[in-house]
Amino acid sequence: MSVRPMVPADREAIQGIQSLSPETSQWDPMDYTTMVWDEGGGPVAFLVTRELAAGESEILNLAVHPAHRRRGIARALIETLCSDAKRTWYLEVRASNASARKFYILLGFQEIGLRKKYYDDPVEDGIVMRR
Repeated sequence: MSVRPMVPADREAIQGIQSLSPETSQWDPMDYTTMVWDEGGGPVAFLVTRELAAGESEILNLAVHPAHRRRGIARALIETLCSDAKRTWYLEVRASNASARKFYILLGFQEIGLRKKYYDDPVEDGIVMRR
């Protein structure tokens, strides 16, 4: 198991994970900084981020292949990413996604705002979180 930067050869595996995870954002991981969780046969999870400003970054997408969920992979990716205590991290999560909101709170994120009608399909508010 390893956390590593995405390489172009990972694109197909990441697209597969995205297609199996319609609840996640569908950002193009090639356009941003993307880390993958690789168990030796290619990515089984990925995390997409972008820098907002000096010392501030945003998590755009986090997805784990359904066959690998509930094993702590998402937690490990977030903890690896957020290990720099000097960086502030932001993310948005669907208001209805109580399990994701609870997960992020357990990882030290706080709900700090609301973006009305932030999500499409279906239209829904986004909760802004910060760590």
